[in-house]
Amino acid sequence: MSEERARAERFAEVFRALYLTFHRRDGPRSQLAGASRAVLEHLAMAGPLTVGEAAAHLSRAQSVVSEIVSHLERQGLLERESDPGDRRRTLIWLTPAGDAALRRDREVLGTDLLAPALSRLPPGQADALIAGLRTLVDLAHPADVAHGPDVAHPTAPHSGPAGPIPRRTP
Repeated sequence: MSEERARAERFAEVFRALYLTFHRRDGPRSQLAGASRAVLEHLAMAGPLTVGEAAAHLSRAQSVVSEIVSHLERQGLLERESDPGDRRRTLIWLTPAGDAALRRDREVLGTDLLAPALSRLPPGQADALIAGLRTLVDLAHPADVAHGPDVAHPTAPHSGPAGPIPRRTP
């Protein structure tokens, strides 16, 4: 067996242990229906949109997206606001509760379990561990690395080039 293969197997073994130790244990990972999650994810990536724009981006009928948006609005996960550039247009956008629900839905590992363990590492080791894992993921997608840090990464939290997309206010 090659050294690269042996190293990969050791990593896979540690990763399985890491997942089994720190995976979320608070019920089903997703509390959001697929269509609701798709609308929230798209808004988090694209920013505020009209229902028609969201429908076009999602390749769904406007009536279907409007129904999903109304449901999410009743749940307090989305809100409608006037477009500051054109008051005739109404935009849909994530509420703080919608942003929190989306973040929670994305979590695979329990941060409440990870935080105490990471805090017990020697100074700088947690940051080095995280940086090393990020580099490993980046190297698995060399086309993304070649395009620079502004390219959205398929496994990265949804955000803009400078981090999470800020809440837009009218």
